[in-house]
Amino acid sequence: MTLAPNQTELLARARADLRMGVPVVLRLDGRDVVAAAAETLSAGRLDDLRALGDAVLAITPRRAETLKARAYSDRVARIELPSDADTRWIASVADPADDLSNPMKGPFRTCRGGDDALEAHAIALCKSAQLLPSALVVETLDANELTQMHGLTSVHLNPETLRDLHLAPVAHARLPMQVSEAGRLHIFRPEDGGEEHYAVEIGRPARDEPVLARLHSACFTGDVLGSLKCDCGPQLNAALAAMGASGAGVLLYLNQEGRGIGLANKMRAYSLQDQGFDTVEANHRLGFEDDERDFRIGSEILKSMGFSQVKLMTNNPRKVAMMEDNGIQVAERVPLKVGEGAHNAAYLATKAKKSGHLL
Repeated sequence: MTLAPNQTELLARARADLRMGVPVVLRLDGRDVVAAAAETLSAGRLDDLRALGDAVLAITPRRAETLKARAYSDRVARIELPSDADTRWIASVADPADDLSNPMKGPFRTCRGGDDALEAHAIALCKSAQLLPSALVVETLDANELTQMHGLTSVHLNPETLRDLHLAPVAHARLPMQVSEAGRLHIFRPEDGGEEHYAVEIGRPARDEPVLARLHSACFTGDVLGSLKCDCGPQLNAALAAMGASGAGVLLYLNQEGRGIGLANKMRAYSLQDQGFDTVEANHRLGFEDDERDFRIGSEILKSMGFSQVKLMTNNPRKVAMMEDNGIQVAERVPLKVGEGAHNAAYLATKAKKSGHLL
């Protein structure tokens, strides 16, 4: 029978549990841990986790650098939990909101050596759940008992577990738009339970020649609210207008808000920018990389629609490289320089200086 959830479905369940503050069991290579997201951890569950054994707070090397904590690893720092640490202390370590008002958070004792793969997986799960990238982790020898007694989600991981990518076409229909009456919207659903992604097809572009295309990451503040802090809204409108004018094109609208960190974390980054940090520095203080997006999504959608060549509308050389690396030939990079103003000039300058955008 196939009634039981498979590994992909268990991961989706684990992400939902972490968002609600429920711990999960992670298992890899004979080692088992119980992990809980730092952002949603309650005092009661903290006490219960402490009762299981010695707990560590896993954070990213980026966050550890801000806190002046030694990572001893290029993928995770494991902070030994002080005996008097409560959820406020954990939140203060995970969230940089009060870093300037409360800079002396340490000193921290961090673990050196040993296996840190499950701690790294716990952080990756928090990221994919759009939470702060920090997790409380306790090693256990009673994973089966804990799973059965408390109804916890238990996932057997493998090194590529969180890198799997499977997208399925769900539906498509004609969609007349202001830029072109010959529009069509395609919906694609990830099999891992993540957010759906969209392809806006203008006209009937030929599949045997380069199509004018753009990978556009969702930006609620820019695309919907008309935010002046970025150039996303103007880029979206300009790309669609160019496709309408040429009579053909494909715009991929990918639900990877805030360079893949989610809207809540994006607002945290905006708050840090108000404190004087640029967009890259803000991401690093939160514990994220410069850009957490997965552009494989765009290449997979294009291939599933029958395209193998694009004229890519972008200022980001990384998008060009990712397309090429994932089987889509970029015949031409088409610049898209619109939307600069007083409120986003520093943001665009940072993208050019630190992220290599061609502006």
